[in-house]
Amino acid sequence: MMQDEKIIDLYFDRNERALTETSDKYGSYCRQIARNILNDEETVKECFNDTLFHSWNAMPPTRPNCLKTFVGKITRNVSLQRVRSAHTIKRGGGEAVIAIDELQECIPDRTANSAEQLEEDMVIREVMKDLLTSLPKQNRRIFMRRYWYCSSIEEIAKALDLSEGNVRTILSRVRSKLKAALEEAGVTV
Repeated sequence: MMQDEKIIDLYFDRNERALTETSDKYGSYCRQIARNILNDEETVKECFNDTLFHSWNAMPPTRPNCLKTFVGKITRNVSLQRVRSAHTIKRGGGEAVIAIDELQECIPDRTANSAEQLEEDMVIREVMKDLLTSLPKQNRRIFMRRYWYCSSIEEIAKALDLSEGNVRTILSRVRSKLKAALEEAGVTV
């Protein structure tokens, strides 16, 4: 496998081999993120193709520190946008919609991009970063699997050899801590 730095250099050289190398190295990872959100194999493939397209357009000028995280984040955003644009929420949604609904009790919904909201978004990012680094490793893994990768409670419990009730309790406690930390930082929840 080619090193990430060399793959990024291919993007900067506008060499289409960058897309093949990215697909070979991170295709399964990105498709799993999309699969957790979408549960439709054809749409998963389309989202990964969109990920490659967005990566091509973003590099240059962006030079990511970690290519895996960079393409994973693009995949997640593209997949969530598909969920929103398909109005999946109205039809009952999937695991991603359930996870988003859980987080809405502690993170305000964003629809506009005013200067105040952008400033508040920066505060939210910092609070979340501080909270996640302060959590025990297992709780951080559970939180990330649920709200970043949109894994089901059942998948998390199975992967970490925990009961589903234990996973739900940990998630509830972390959300409560997040809500309290955001309120303390002055974010309107």
